[in-house]
Parts: sequence; structure tokens; C-alpha cells
Amino acid sequence: MGLSEAQLRADLDALAAIEPLFGEAVQRVGYPPTRIRARGYATLLRTIVGQQVSVKAADSMWRKLDAALGDAGEPTRVLQASDEELRAAGMSRQKAGYARSLAEEVTSGRLDFDGLPDDDEQAIANLVRVKGIGRWSAEVYLLFAEGRGDIWPAGDLAVQIEVGRILGLEARPSEKLTRELGERWRPYRGAAAIFTWHHYGAGADAAPV
Repeated sequence: MGLSEAQLRADLDALAAIEPLFGEAVQRVGYPPTRIRARGYATLLRTIVGQQVSVKAADSMWRKLDAALGDAGEPTRVLQASDEELRAAGMSRQKAGYARSLAEEVTSGRLDFDGLPDDDEQAIANLVRVKGIGRWSAEVYLLFAEGRGDIWPAGDLAVQIEVGRILGLEARPSEKLTRELGERWRPYRGAAAIFTWHHYGAGADAAPV
């Protein structure tokens, strides 16, 4: 499961000791709420379902898929479903292909959520073997479903924007620079990422959602 409220706050306090500007930002907008997701297939499938659509649309699509399959959290149901059934649930041909790829990885045993490597980069490599799961999706899964505290999604636009704002940079840092800046925040980069998303939508000093 994801980082607990107590752990998230402790990590942010430790981060503030390393980078006082984060501490000042926490004082401005407060601590972020926890964002915890269940470990396993269903959470990653929901990531696929939600790609390039609003949260509301993703929730609606998930309900349709769950109703159509009987249990969307069971990978064999996707493999048994016809293309027509998946389309009726709102899945595009591309997303249906991604869902089948995930289900095949899980049912074959090639992707074992309980056996992901402890090394974050190796775990990311295992997850991105699934069609439709890129680095960002893998990082978000590891952060919110596994609670890995040093995940740093430097390619996320909101993370880049808010790192620039929190640090007072003149321009939004590139992914490369964002990754470099985060090196000194180890092992609390996961808390830093969660806070940047919180900062993105909170208070006058943050960007609107």
C-alpha cells in the first residue's frame, strides 16, 4: 500500500531539513493527503482505462467494464471477453489491446506483483514490459500502490512546474534537470513528488488544476 499519512509527513519534514524551500512551501499550503491504491492487477488496469480521459470519464468506463466482465479485477475475464464486449464498455481498440497485454503478463506469471524486484529501476523495467504502461505509469503505481518512498517521476509536467516554483527557478526545469535536482532529496523523493502535485492545486502560490 502507499505511504501512510504519518510516513508522508515524516518524509516531508526530513526533506525540509535538506531543502528548506520545501518546508516553506509546506507552511504555505499544508501537508498533502495520502494517496493510497491497492497493489495488483486492478490498479494497473485502471491506469490503462484512465489514460487520456478525465477522472469522471475513467470512473464511468471502469464501472461499465466491471459490469460487462462481471469482475474487471480478474485478468482472465479480459482475455475471455470479445472485442465487441470491450468496446461496449467504452474501451478503444488501443486500450483493449493494452488491457489484454496486461492480463496476459499476469496470467502467464511473467508479471508477479508480489514478486517485483526491490530495486526500483528493475521494478519499473518489469512493469513497462506491458503494452501501454510507460515509465510514468509504472512510477505512479510503485509510489501509490507499493508505497516506495524514493520514486521520482521527473517526467511529470506538474512535478516539473512545481519544482521550479518551489525552488524559485526562472523557468520550468527540464526532465533531466528535475531528475538531477531530485538527487539530493534521496530517499524522500516520493514525498517530494506527492507534495508537488498537492502544491499544483493548492493555494495562491500554486497552479490551478
